[in-house]
Amino acid sequence: MAQITFEEISASDFFYRNRDIAGFTNPSRAIFAAIRELVENSLDAAESLKIPPDIYVRLSYEGEASKETQIYKLRVEDNGIGVPPRHIPSAFGQVLFGSKYKLKQQRGTFGLGGKMAILYGQITTHQPATIISSTGGMSKIYSYKLMIDIQRNRPIILDRKVLINKEQWRGTIVEFCLEGDYLRAMPKILDYFKQTAMVNPYANLTFVDPKGRLYRFTRVTKEMPEPPKETLPHPYGVDVELLQRLIQVTPYKNMLEFLKNHFHRVGEITAQKFLEFSNISPSKNPKKLSHEEIVRLMHMLKKFKDFLPPDASCLSPLGEELLKAGIIKELKPEFVAVHQRKPSTYAGHPFIIEVGIAYGGEIPKKGVFIIYRFANRIPLLYDEASDVSVKVINAMNWRRYKVTPEMPIAILVHICSTKVPYKTVGKEFIADRPEVRREIANGLREVARQIQHFLTRIEHVDREKKRLGVFSKYLPKIAQFSAKLAGKEKLPDIEKLLKSVKKFGTEET
Repeated sequence: MAQITFEEISASDFFYRNRDIAGFTNPSRAIFAAIRELVENSLDAAESLKIPPDIYVRLSYEGEASKETQIYKLRVEDNGIGVPPRHIPSAFGQVLFGSKYKLKQQRGTFGLGGKMAILYGQITTHQPATIISSTGGMSKIYSYKLMIDIQRNRPIILDRKVLINKEQWRGTIVEFCLEGDYLRAMPKILDYFKQTAMVNPYANLTFVDPKGRLYRFTRVTKEMPEPPKETLPHPYGVDVELLQRLIQVTPYKNMLEFLKNHFHRVGEITAQKFLEFSNISPSKNPKKLSHEEIVRLMHMLKKFKDFLPPDASCLSPLGEELLKAGIIKELKPEFVAVHQRKPSTYAGHPFIIEVGIAYGGEIPKKGVFIIYRFANRIPLLYDEASDVSVKVINAMNWRRYKVTPEMPIAILVHICSTKVPYKTVGKEFIADRPEVRREIANGLREVARQIQHFLTRIEHVDREKKRLGVFSKYLPKIAQFSAKLAGKEKLPDIEKLLKSVKKFGTEET
């Protein structure tokens, strides 16, 4: 009988064997995912200091890998916060190590994307990555050449240099080689940059492709949303594991202080009411709770109805003005309407929905609506049909608002949250949560009413044009005929008559 062997594998080894989970499914998707993950990190790094981002991306051809794929060198530079030198090796060479685990809105979710791109580059080209970084005001720039020890999930430092920072440069440069298929990925990559520019109108984005073609997306404003603040977990969003972790680290010796200091928007009165409701003594030491008591505490937290809903300080929505500016910058529409919903929650996690609708301009007529989906200002370009926003859009009765798919219409839906309900690690579409669906539907109805007013005005103007066309065609003949009947040689002033007709039509409006 064959012996069953058991072994443990590292996080790097897991993603090495299951790269599809993180979106690196094939050479074209992988090159897109690598660019996206590093640009997201760069945007977060600049926004955390409220600095308008300047991001430079260059993809250059390095050689043939096979008949269908090539080796490329990817370089991404930013003007962000930089990485402290002691953290550079682990931040880029250790999977699931990073700064993305705070409870606040940010693009990254798993501390995985940038490392996954470097890991993918290493396993397809067997070449190291170069990381150069400096934090603000530092007199030195640190440069590392490293690889990932996949079996141990540890960085291998091949070279380390310290350079003098004469110009007080701040930011990060990441450069590595990877196998990919740029020709197939190109439409998605260019679409990604266009959509990123739309929801980050304060960013300068520059992309140089392997043929040396330059794509530049220039900022239209330096106004930026307020950065999100780190928050505490909400009582409705905790589970037994989180409770146990909080109890292990808490310095507080009684339940009253424990609840007040470890949970979002729980003050003394609310904590006392909850403890009374749960029949728990305020003086009880949380560290002395048994496993059964912790499970009961978790259930009681979810049953108690008097907890305040989460506030939105941990979120950083784009805002109606910036959203409008981004849409106008990239689509140049005849009409645009935007709407930001009030903060809402699902499973104790706060979220805000922002929607926009644009008509005409550079929006093509495709016979279907052009839908732009975003989560924490990340464009979502794959698996559109599975996304909750697409389901809501398709379920709406648009004809009620005089809107048809044949029109040049673009619809934009943005969700920002501390925990975006993605369906996959690859972050491509939003799950169909009832609370999220409701907020998207309400937001869409609001902008639909605004475009209905606009289309009604267009219809009226068209009617007036046709009406004036009829008058201008037949008035000269009527004038001649009426002058003859009256026996007058001088014809009436037709222009004056047309003006009065036009004025009458305007007054009716």
